[in-house]
Amino acid sequence: MSKIAVSQVRTQLNDLLKGSQEKKRNFYETVELQIGLKNYDPQRDKRFSGTIKLPHLPRPRMSMVILADAADVDRAKLIELDFMTVEDLKKLNKNKKLVKKLAKKYNAFLASEALIKQIPRLLGPGLSKAGKFPTPVSHGDDLEKKVIEVKSTIKFQLKKVLCLGVAIGHIQMSEDQLLANVMLAINFLISLLKKQWQNVKSLHVKTTMGKPIRLY
Repeated sequence: MSKIAVSQVRTQLNDLLKGSQEKKRNFYETVELQIGLKNYDPQRDKRFSGTIKLPHLPRPRMSMVILADAADVDRAKLIELDFMTVEDLKKLNKNKKLVKKLAKKYNAFLASEALIKQIPRLLGPGLSKAGKFPTPVSHGDDLEKKVIEVKSTIKFQLKKVLCLGVAIGHIQMSEDQLLANVMLAINFLISLLKKQWQNVKSLHVKTTMGKPIRLY
């Protein structure tokens, strides 16, 4: 059972969108859901982690690359997706600094199924450490759809601190689209928590440059 009313969230999202229109920026501001947790001990309690695909693409400009075999290089070119071949990966020579730089450059990674097992050998643990281990893609997958799926998927993961933030939309979205994403994200988060709503201290939505608006 949700503790926040859809009508209330709709009003707050309306304020959020209005605020972002009053101060137009020259880039698409992302809308982030910020979560404060309580009654949790990250040292002792089991740290949760979960991913969910949102109905509306939250970050259309998210940068991605595919670590590709020959067939996927051709497919990536068709949809103008950045790609790296095995030869490109070998050039990094498992250099930690270079792998770290690569992990920073892209928000997410895909990899041809044939290459997935080779990645730790080629790059070391750098991408895993950055939380960006590639999503596998088979030749039977529609590459464009896979890109949209990864861009639409958000991850809630408790680390050492009791606050989380996830991108759940952008200000070019309609109020309805944002509302659908926000409600799905919140309900999914609650399902991951040990004591559900009793673990939630606060929920805010915020645009990149705007003030946080409290939902709960």
